[in-house]
Amino acid sequence: MLNVLRVHLPSEIPVVGCEITPYVLILKRPENSVSSDDVPESSPVNGCCMQYRWYRNQNDQKVAVCSVHPTSHATLQCLACIKYNVAAPKSFHCTPNCFTDAWQHHRVLHDQAKAAEKYRSVAEESRLNSGGSTSNTGESIGSKTVVDKSGETWFEIGRSRTYTPTTDDIGHILKFECTAIDATSRAPVGNLNTVLTSRVIPAPSPAPRRMMQVGFDARGQFDPDGQSAFSGTFSVLSYNILSDVCASKEQHSYCPSWALSWPYRRQNLLREIIGYRADIVCLQEVQSDHFDEFFGPELEKHGYDAFYKKETSEVYSGQPNSINGCATFFRKDKFIFLKKYEVEFKKAANSVIESVVPATQKKAASHRLAKDNIALIVVLEAKFNSNGSENSGKRQVLCVANTHINVEEDHVDVKLWQVHTLVKGLEKIAASGDIALLVCGDLNTVPGSVPHVYLARGKIDHLRPEAVFDPLGVVHPLSKFNHQLPLVSAYSSFLRTVGYNQSLEQQKRRMDPATNEPLFTNFTRDFIGTHDYIFYAGSPQ
Repeated sequence: MLNVLRVHLPSEIPVVGCEITPYVLILKRPENSVSSDDVPESSPVNGCCMQYRWYRNQNDQKVAVCSVHPTSHATLQCLACIKYNVAAPKSFHCTPNCFTDAWQHHRVLHDQAKAAEKYRSVAEESRLNSGGSTSNTGESIGSKTVVDKSGETWFEIGRSRTYTPTTDDIGHILKFECTAIDATSRAPVGNLNTVLTSRVIPAPSPAPRRMMQVGFDARGQFDPDGQSAFSGTFSVLSYNILSDVCASKEQHSYCPSWALSWPYRRQNLLREIIGYRADIVCLQEVQSDHFDEFFGPELEKHGYDAFYKKETSEVYSGQPNSINGCATFFRKDKFIFLKKYEVEFKKAANSVIESVVPATQKKAASHRLAKDNIALIVVLEAKFNSNGSENSGKRQVLCVANTHINVEEDHVDVKLWQVHTLVKGLEKIAASGDIALLVCGDLNTVPGSVPHVYLARGKIDHLRPEAVFDPLGVVHPLSKFNHQLPLVSAYSSFLRTVGYNQSLEQQKRRMDPATNEPLFTNFTRDFIGTHDYIFYAGSPQ
């Protein structure tokens, strides 16, 4: 016997293209066990299973919504979109100012539609010349209508636990029903549970990507600002994706719930990451279950291999699946995996505390220094040479470090110590051979701060001792913090690019000439600044 105890949706507002997975809590008798696991018809329990239905309201007036601000009603429609057969939901705007502000992005839809129309015309002409014809493949599952007790008419659109809204659903209310049934007779054996959504909204249009060539000298040759052990060129992406457990309404109250929901965010993140087509991808704040169930399998479909290292304890919720970590992906057609190293800063900190800190301070020292942050280091060999062809000559080895440093703003000593610990490990790897280096990650420290200066310049002995509060006596004297890695910020190539084009100059205005870093990589209501970096080993500056 089954009984549904609770049903709710991850967000009241469904978004086109984003799968809805209701939370259904089921009581199984006579065991009296409670679980949110599904009981499908193929695997009944005690002769019972779950039945699901999704419906779209046919009585309500369909409401046109703004393509830019999907929670606002539309008041105007772009006539050019109608002319060029742009999808109708993309043609609506809430105000004239909304339309004007979005014009540079919106006009791209017209160009894409015109190009698609030209392609369709050529394809249609080819089909007619070959004697082909079109046909209707038949009706979909949504052919059943139901009238409820209040007289509302509902159109059936799905029969599984999950449902992904389509453009046909925009502006309509959806209904989810679930009940336990007898697996043989299919008769209900429990109460019918119903949940209604708000009106379905279209997914906001992603901004078009603007590609800019950087790091080329006056002759048009690539200049990586230093002599690297790596002669080939490749692309790198570093991205803190903000884990679901950290994307709470309390922390991001200014953001609508549908935009915070993980089903919506994961689709956007995947589309964006795949769209960059980076040869190496370093992600931070990746939950272990999201790596296993989503990012790992999805990026594998696009030709990536991956490694993952989780932090050393749970984040906030205490649930094993909520552990954050770093994930490093690389294209299998570009690189061969050689070796992996894992850095657990807590383990390294405990060793320092045991040997340096007095016994009376060990507990306080452990609380301050022994953090759960980690670094994942992957050593790769390139399959290509500097011309992009298959590499048949000298081996080209690349060491990729991916890290997420302690977030606490006033713990500069901890940040510095963690960065130093990582760098010292990289020095040992670099000394083992002719190896190029990449350091990617969210360092949770702004440009010009002590950890950033140490990483970029290799020393901080010019700083005054009071620049770093050091209650444990772990980071003083500052003169002991130095390294020999010729690290260069990848972003700094923007400020040394020869030539001129409008988009490049716009990007340069987003850079800080004092630090050669972006003005921001993190933009929220409470913080606008740079925390994310990509460094590579070139010649010393």
